[in-house]
Amino acid sequence: MSEKRIALLAGGTGLTGGCLLELLLADARYSRVYALVRKPCLPAHPRLQDLVFNFDQPAKPPLADDVFCCLGTTIKKAGTQAAFRKVDFDYVVALAGVTRKAGAKRFLVMSSLGADARSPIFYNRVKGEMESALRGIGFEALHIFQPSLLLGDRPESRVGERLGIAASALVTPFMLGPMRKYRPIQASAVANAMWKSAWGGKHGVHVYPSDEIATIDASRD
Repeated sequence: MSEKRIALLAGGTGLTGGCLLELLLADARYSRVYALVRKPCLPAHPRLQDLVFNFDQPAKPPLADDVFCCLGTTIKKAGTQAAFRKVDFDYVVALAGVTRKAGAKRFLVMSSLGADARSPIFYNRVKGEMESALRGIGFEALHIFQPSLLLGDRPESRVGERLGIAASALVTPFMLGPMRKYRPIQASAVANAMWKSAWGGKHGVHVYPSDEIATIDASRD
């Protein structure tokens, strides 16, 4: 009899999270998929249960084996650096803490290329601090995914991002060797790599920049 697990997903209404939710629901090895939401908004599925969750005052979540975290915003959307940090650091670390206490074994989180707790760039510094905090929580396996520029159809328009995608398309063919990790990557590829890594059997902390994410996505395992 194949192993059955329970998955918990935060950020399932976003670009990468939406792709990941589809993968989790298509995987019969998950007997239940919990999606944390601010208000019920997800389509009905026999193995999906969306749970209204207050990230400012996180209650004890249901037991899950694998926790997938795709929480994230932009400083422009958040409005202030403090509001950005609340989502990308406070909420992520709080989620990790309460799910670990509830018995979660694996935590798979989307961070960003360039994450560094010592970076002079605020965005990269917050991502790096988040990664450092997660390392101390004690999961059996912590998988950190550091994509570069994400590609995909977003519901909201981001002019700067569209310009960046257009510019990167011109230089991507020349991003070889050490530069491969800076290539833009499809959000669906990140989601696929997160899903596959949950079943990879690894223990400890593992960090995947964009080029490694692409390799996992392309693998047949």
